[in-house]
Amino acid sequence: MKKQTKKKSATSHPKVETIKITVDSLDKDGIGLAPYENRIAVVQGAFPGETVVAEVEHVGRTHIFTKLRRVLRNAPQRTTNIACKLEKECLGCPLIGMKYPEQLLFKQQRVAEALHQHGLLDDIQIPAVLPSESPFGYRASAKLAFARKREKVLIGLYQRGSHDVIDSPECPVHHPLINRIAAVVRDEVQRQRISVYNPRHQRGLLRYLLVRVSPTSGKALVTFVCNFRDLQQLPKLAKWLMRKVPEVIGVHQNINSSTGNVILGDQTWKLQGLPDLIERIGDIRLRIAPEAFFQINTLQAARIYSLVRRWAQLSRNDKAIDLFCGIGGIALHLAKDAGQVEGIESVDEAVRNAGENARLNELHNCRFTAGDASEELQKRCGEKNIALVTVNPPRKGCSEDLLQALCQLRPRQIIYVSCDPDTLARDLKILTDGGYRVKQLQPVDMFPQTSHIETVVQLVR
Repeated sequence: MKKQTKKKSATSHPKVETIKITVDSLDKDGIGLAPYENRIAVVQGAFPGETVVAEVEHVGRTHIFTKLRRVLRNAPQRTTNIACKLEKECLGCPLIGMKYPEQLLFKQQRVAEALHQHGLLDDIQIPAVLPSESPFGYRASAKLAFARKREKVLIGLYQRGSHDVIDSPECPVHHPLINRIAAVVRDEVQRQRISVYNPRHQRGLLRYLLVRVSPTSGKALVTFVCNFRDLQQLPKLAKWLMRKVPEVIGVHQNINSSTGNVILGDQTWKLQGLPDLIERIGDIRLRIAPEAFFQINTLQAARIYSLVRRWAQLSRNDKAIDLFCGIGGIALHLAKDAGQVEGIESVDEAVRNAGENARLNELHNCRFTAGDASEELQKRCGEKNIALVTVNPPRKGCSEDLLQALCQLRPRQIIYVSCDPDTLARDLKILTDGGYRVKQLQPVDMFPQTSHIETVVQLVR
């Protein structure tokens, strides 16, 4: 007789496996690590010394990836303030459960460990991290994704490690105006039944909502990134948004019909209002276009630019070169003191913005060049008496060709602004082997609640 197998009920669920672990360290991303059965259990939101219950999501050869369910024993560095209701779903701020002074200590140690791995720590003192004046509400720009779930419009961030959009109506690290704008847009897109892009079917209009806020003026610029150009629904949406949120001074539409992960496309049109946003950073006014990259923590950016200018100690007899200059933030601050400043940047649009910003500030001793930093620097290796080269590269740091060209140019000093301690340490090793020594260093917290840390380093020949 054939044996019958019992069918699972439609309402039955597979049993969720949970494990009890004690976290002993954080990785460089601020994520908890715990030994468990000859593997390392990874659990975000748990801190060293804590015993937690975690749900197993994936078992790999060397690591077990888990989701925090419950903290059985709190670490002293854990805060009692629950700043974000979506902490366990979003996973965008791995340190948000940690007291802010403890976050600064973690970041100071992060810089020290990176330098130590490259044999640099003996000669360099790591001062306390320069804290952010506002650990929350500091993000002056946001790139939020649109999604639709069961006919409900979602606007928020991608969940860490996935393409699932977490609806974020009250993100605590965003400037409050960003949250207000997102709320109005969410309601109106829902009300007007405007289509939202579906990446699986590659159909729908709205892909991303980009918001840039000026904390000094309280004004905002909004860009809708769309799958195709729309001249019917979006102009109405733009008018409604500017009426509902008067702080919005301009609304734009950017077209991105690609299927990849790039957010912005090549074409942008103004729908309503002004073409760009004017921001004041220290003594400098910057015109920021919708597509332009600029630091998201405006107040900390001003402190970094001020620090670079103070360390540089330039005079009217000095020439400086600013590599990866973007829209000219560092170069224009240096131009207040120097005789001549040249900014070099690979993005043509940023170079045009930088030139406009020089004219806006009536700084006529600046010029900006579009090109590869390494190639442009090699062309200038015959120049004598360069007082300063500033370097502000992306996370991957500088190429070896660029660092060698820097050593051949032999400027009197180099100021390196880094957003990654590991690539910074690697690059400092090459520069110190090439005839420079580190004079001073200052970590700066640009991104509270996350593991990221900026570091400013002065090297002298």
